[in-house]
Parts: sequence; structure tokens; C-alpha cells
Amino acid sequence: MPKKTRAPRLSHLDAEGRARMVDVSGKSETVRSARAVAVVTLGRAGWAALDAAENRKGDALAVARLAGIQAAKRTAEWIPLCHPLVFDSVDVSVERLAARRAIALTATVRGTGKTGYEMEALVAASAAALALYDMCKAADKGIVIGPVALLEKTGGKSGTWRRGVSVPAASARPRARRTAGGRPRAGGGSSSSRRRV
Repeated sequence: MPKKTRAPRLSHLDAEGRARMVDVSGKSETVRSARAVAVVTLGRAGWAALDAAENRKGDALAVARLAGIQAAKRTAEWIPLCHPLVFDSVDVSVERLAARRAIALTATVRGTGKTGYEMEALVAASAAALALYDMCKAADKGIVIGPVALLEKTGGKSGTWRRGVSVPAASARPRARRTAGGRPRAGGGSSSSRRRV
């Protein structure tokens, strides 16, 4: 008979399945880093407004970068069992994916500590994406956020991990589902806010 493989253990659960904060007191401090990405896909109107700098709230991409940096510093307030960590640097870079009308926001967090910065990087990328949505929603409420993914982590006992394949931008946004009469169904949104890209 094939040998059963043991399921990976979730470190934030104790032996009885109760949530807990992991004790890292016995770990050594090492240089660590983490990099995560969030992709924001806009429709034609949103992309045009962003590209022409017509957004009434100002420099949307600069605001998104600052939101990501600020959020990284408050990760432990977002994620209940995350350790409050001190890190040395946070960077949020912006890449325009014009062919898909998408923006890739990549957050990189570096420092020396007893546990990794994966959550800080993921929170930073997510917050940057949410801030970009807020900046652009006046032009396009059908903006899609995702995927959000960890790309790489280094340092610590487990060493380096890298995602085997690049994370693609979302190639399409949900379209409104219509009834036979041509009207949008409840919850489907309007055709203008759910265009295919």
C-alpha cells in the first residue's frame, strides 16, 4: 500500500487546534527579505484617466506607493497573529503593463530578525493596490485587484523560496451577466463598469 504522507502542520495552531502566536524566542536573528506583488487591472476609462494624469486626487501611483510603505509598518495590526517586526527598508515599485491595462505593484521588505517578512510584503502590496483603486474609482468602479502573491523570501531556517512561475496580470475582468431582455442581473454591475480588457 502507498505510504501516507503527513499533512503539513500549521504553525499558528497548537496541538489542540487553537490559534496561537508562534514563539520565536529560540530563533536566531538573520538577514531576511520578502517580495510580493499585487496586480490592478483597469478598464479603458480608468486606464485613460490614469495615463493622462486626469485623476482629480493627484498622483495616483505615488499615493499607492506611500500607502504600501505605511501599511507594511502596521502589519501586526492587520494580521492578528503576526509578530510586530522591525525592518530596515520597504520599497514599493510600480510597473505599467500597458497591453493589459494593468499596474503591477511589487513590495520588497528587508531587515534582520527572528521571523520572516512575508506578511509585511503582502500587506504592503495589497494596501498599495487598494489605494490605487481608491484613487481611480471615480473613473472606473470595475477595477479588479489580483492576483496578490508572494514572489520570494530569503533568510531564516528555511532559506530561500522563489515562486516557480511569474504571476501574470489578470487578463480579463468579470463581465455583467444579462437577462434575455438585455438588462444587467442583480449583482452583475453595468456593462460600462465590467468591460472585458
